[in-house]
Amino acid sequence: MKYNERIRELREENSLTQDKIAGIILVGQRTYCDYESGKTRIPVDRLIRLARYYDVSMDYICGLSKVKGNYPDEEKTEVPESPDVSPSEK
Repeated sequence: MKYNERIRELREENSLTQDKIAGIILVGQRTYCDYESGKTRIPVDRLIRLARYYDVSMDYICGLSKVKGNYPDEEKTEVPESPDVSPSEK
């Protein structure tokens, strides 16, 4: 599934209008409509906003996975620096 199909699916599953989602990602309704139709490519920062809003992974929203997952919690994804551990031991 392509990302434009996925963002439409997510919007419809949540009974939201294009105008509502456009406001959430800070674009006009016409621009959002172009994203959904595939007429215009959606910038990565807008995809991130959508993933956060719907609480799905970027892989899911981009159509790379069929598993929704959750948007990663920043506190959980930070890896503390440890000079005593090599990358292969992490």
